[in-house]
Amino acid sequence: MKALMILLAAAVMLMACNTPGPGFRGVEAQRISLGGDVFDVRVDGLRAEAMRLNARWAPRLSSAAPNGALAIEKVSGCKVRALDGDAALMTARLDCGQRLEPLPRAQSYRCDAYKIFDGIAELECRPAPG
Repeated sequence: MKALMILLAAAVMLMACNTPGPGFRGVEAQRISLGGDVFDVRVDGLRAEAMRLNARWAPRLSSAAPNGALAIEKVSGCKVRALDGDAALMTARLDCGQRLEPLPRAQSYRCDAYKIFDGIAELECRPAPG
């Protein structure tokens, strides 16, 4: 009986792995692939959330943050002012004073960074097949 309870608890915890944070429930996610990472990005006004969906060995925020921030910027069309969270779930405050060209709404995108200068990357994104 104890083993069944442990299995049930583990199943419930795994089902919550792609659930947005409380402030982003009900906000539609846009999937984007960038630099080997896959994110579901949700934007709500001047706040955004990037949930990393792919597995990494012993990730740290410092290793996932650059791709997470770029994914948020690409989906929102705004600059990331501040980024917080961990390697799996990042939240950002946005600066939309200098609007960028946001991606059209679609299921998922695959992006490649082709020019990086002074910590800012230019991305080329296209709809992912399938």
